[in-house]
Amino acid sequence: MILSATFSKPVKNISEILGDEYTRVKIKLLTASLASAKNENYFAEFYTQKQVFHKKFSQSQLEEFIQAHAGTTFKSCVQRTESEEITILSNKKGKITTLSKPLKTDSATKKIQIAADGSKKKNYCLPEGTPVPFLVHLGIMTAEGKVINSKYDKFRQINRFLEFVDDVLPDVLGIAESKGTSVSEHPFNIVDFGSGKSYLTFAVQYYLTEIKHIPCNVFGLDLKKDVIQYCNQLAEKLGLKNIAFKVGNIADFDENKHPDIIITLHACDTATDYALDYAIKHNAGAILSVPCCQHEINSQLATGGAKGTVLEPLLKYGLIKERFSALLTDAVRGQLLESAGYKVQMLEFIDENATPKNLLIRAVKKSSSGGTGTGVETGSNAGAASAENTGSGAVAGSAAKILSELGLEQTLAGLLK
Repeated sequence: MILSATFSKPVKNISEILGDEYTRVKIKLLTASLASAKNENYFAEFYTQKQVFHKKFSQSQLEEFIQAHAGTTFKSCVQRTESEEITILSNKKGKITTLSKPLKTDSATKKIQIAADGSKKKNYCLPEGTPVPFLVHLGIMTAEGKVINSKYDKFRQINRFLEFVDDVLPDVLGIAESKGTSVSEHPFNIVDFGSGKSYLTFAVQYYLTEIKHIPCNVFGLDLKKDVIQYCNQLAEKLGLKNIAFKVGNIADFDENKHPDIIITLHACDTATDYALDYAIKHNAGAILSVPCCQHEINSQLATGGAKGTVLEPLLKYGLIKERFSALLTDAVRGQLLESAGYKVQMLEFIDENATPKNLLIRAVKKSSSGGTGTGVETGSNAGAASAENTGSGAVAGSAAKILSELGLEQTLAGLLK
């Protein structure tokens, strides 16, 4: 199976063939969770000098595209499968040459390259060695693009989060397309609740704007006035017109930012719940949330319904009680997001050596037909939608049941009643 294909070196009349002055095309295999119901398992990015356009392919469509354009429309095409790399080249006379070489085990799927000194080097979303203005100003990189040793954990954390952003982009783009809109007309809206020093906020803006060439507007909200003032000053200093910051409490925030993606990194305790509530009620296409400081249920467990039950041993030891509280909180959040029409995954954010707060909630809005996106279903699909809504009610009910049996209250559950 083809894992990826990259086309470059286009012919001069490419606009006549494909309709625009594309400089390269990158196509990658989607994970099973992100593939569409139409068997469109590949996500393609068509780059021009200033823009990038997106499309999904089925396997047969990809094979047809390769057959039609590899070595002809594009003079270079590199394909990767699980076992080999296939390069198709054409020279000035139009002679096409196909080269193949075997890949070492797992090398097709790992984002690792060998540096000149023989050491392993990860291919980050924000590459090392290339100065990134906001990272330089925030003290993570030198002006030459070298990552400062003491800031390596933060650099890895930022890039790890961007990988999650990159993973949900095909779905969010699909949702926009299902609404009949395009990012060129309606830029992506990204909201970062509890943005703090805004490492991630600036990273998402840079990644979408400078690397993915996706028009976007990015907004950060935080309680700390001095931090927000600094971030707005930095945005102005860097000449960024599509990023803004505001002082505010997530619980009280009621502006409609028409969010495509909501992000939260370590929004403390119930602040995560208010962010998730905002995302659900404003129909966000995707949510990426790393919770923090789960005090709400922990403080209730000592006097709650778990005492005197088979769960009582979990309350005896402080550390176990704390972790159980956090896991229960996030399990309830996941169930509530599912009941609101999201496909939910609980993922490891980053190595525990970097931060113990390493659980990430990834939620992508589902269509009523079972894929991603939105839309009104009719006829036989309406019955499927009704069945799905019934299932969603059962999911919400299971979250309510465990809270009730343990005598607990949970903020997101209360907000969604």
